[in-house]
Amino acid sequence: MKIILTHEVSGLGTAGDVVDVKDGYARNYLVPRGLAIRWTKGGEKDVEQIRRGRRIREIATIEQANEIKAKLEGLRVQLATRAGEAGRLFGSVTPADIASAIKSAGGPDVDKRRIELGTPVKTLGAHQVSVRLHPEVSAKVGVEVVAA
Repeated sequence: MKIILTHEVSGLGTAGDVVDVKDGYARNYLVPRGLAIRWTKGGEKDVEQIRRGRRIREIATIEQANEIKAKLEGLRVQLATRAGEAGRLFGSVTPADIASAIKSAGGPDVDKRRIELGTPVKTLGAHQVSVRLHPEVSAKVGVEVVAA
């Protein structure tokens, strides 16, 4: 099935790309979650609009990505959340929480979809988070989770 990606999907493509995927993957995963729309002749007009929006948001050059990487890796990000007596969190820390903590620590705006958590953050303490800034540049950010 031919689809148009509306968001970046790891291993598949970025927003505005037209890709072929298996029918079930598109019908059961990508389309219901809003990550893609079905390809039609009329949908080709949407592709240019999606690509234009992506160009505005994306980091254009590797040099620009390396500058942002240096800023992120120099930050000390602290995130206060509710936790139990043993240091276990009530719930977990989401990429949106991390993005807002980076912003409040004086860092650049980071899209929550570009933050990759290896494992869910469910305990207090220091954790490493990866932020994809460019296809070739990724930054490691240290996040300190403390009890509120």
